[in-house]
Amino acid sequence: MVVTRFAPSPNGMLHLGHAWSAIIAHDLAKERGGRFLLRIEDIDGVRSKPELADEFRRDLEWLGLEWEEVPAQSTRLDSYQVAAKQLQDAGLLYPCACTRSEIAALQPRIGPEGLVYPGTCKGRRVDEGKQTVLRLDVEEAMARVGEIVWEDEIAGIAVADPRPFGDVVLVRKEGPASYHLAATLDDAADGVTLVTRGADLFTSTHIHRVLQELLQLPVPIWHHHQLLLDDTGEKLAKRRDSRSLADLRGAGVDGRQLADNLLCGNLPAGISLSE
Repeated sequence: MVVTRFAPSPNGMLHLGHAWSAIIAHDLAKERGGRFLLRIEDIDGVRSKPELADEFRRDLEWLGLEWEEVPAQSTRLDSYQVAAKQLQDAGLLYPCACTRSEIAALQPRIGPEGLVYPGTCKGRRVDEGKQTVLRLDVEEAMARVGEIVWEDEIAGIAVADPRPFGDVVLVRKEGPASYHLAATLDDAADGVTLVTRGADLFTSTHIHRVLQELLQLPVPIWHHHQLLLDDTGEKLAKRRDSRSLADLRGAGVDGRQLADNLLCGNLPAGISLSE
């Protein structure tokens, strides 16, 4: 059975880009007789606002979507700790005390997520008492897993290679897992078989596929869809104050008609699809 999911973070209101992603995941599941899940990714520290989860549910209902809700990330912290310990015991994680400014001062190369950590703390003893993150030793991870692949319904087969990201953070200073570790574990726990999300996360899948291999997790198929862009050619985003679904609801817009229009390519003025 096909199982998809929509996994928003309650650190801002949902916008049309979120609606687009949720509708695609919902319809792919329903067309194939499967299940569409809602998972609230609420481990972003003080930025997470629990009250926004109710707004998200109202948004999805307004769009005419039906879903099953699974436990939020804040209830799953133990599973992240267990997985991190497994990777650390296997010699695949190391502590890093470097700050962002210290990393930037080294003028490292730029990767898919910005500055690529140059491995300063790898093999070094970090002073006790310093706040640290735990980073994945990507070269060692690749040596363990060998050549592995993943499949995207749109782009086809890809060979997993997370090395352009460098040694990514899997456990943050404040404790909870990073997006890479948490989302990978959650998708496995929820039985997601088709990971549907925006094309901006395509390259992240290289990391997730390696984590699945290291942790012996089931391997789904992916579906990275096009993004909605504003009239400047930038993707819609919370940080850019893209108009919220709640505002559209409040203005009396018909959510079900909006969902139908999006799927038919009848995009609102000032909105386009990425190439």
